[in-house]
Amino acid sequence: MLGLGADRLRADMSRLLALLFHQGVLDEQFLQLQQLQDESSPNFVSEVVNIYFHESEKLLRNLRGLLMDRELSDYKKMGIHLNQFMGSSSSIGAKRVRNICVAFRAASEQNNRAGCLRALELLEHEYCYLKNKLHELFQLEQQRAMAAGVRYPMQN
Repeated sequence: MLGLGADRLRADMSRLLALLFHQGVLDEQFLQLQQLQDESSPNFVSEVVNIYFHESEKLLRNLRGLLMDRELSDYKKMGIHLNQFMGSSSSIGAKRVRNICVAFRAASEQNNRAGCLRALELLEHEYCYLKNKLHELFQLEQQRAMAAGVRYPMQN
């Protein structure tokens, strides 16, 4: 009986991942990240992604802060933050977030405040979607591991 629950959860995880790939939310880099996870580091992917989330939230706050100053929008600093965001998004396979960063950077290079504000709104929305879906995936993985009789430390 325990195995059946684990199999169902594994199928749920596969469906969720397939959806995220189909939607273009994730790319093959996420699969490469998953291949680095093994018994010696069973939470590797969630740990890397949680670091990404922590750093991304700081970058989003910094970008919003730069754009809220109507008098002085520092587009050069914005570009630096966006390059960091693009790099970290690429490293975990967050394809749509990375693509929005590319468009955001193009608007910042043109000193286009309105374009930057639109891109920031889209980036925040896409980032929240990614975060919610990956948390859902990690919860399914925890449940699957517990159903299979394996105990991993809980992630926050």
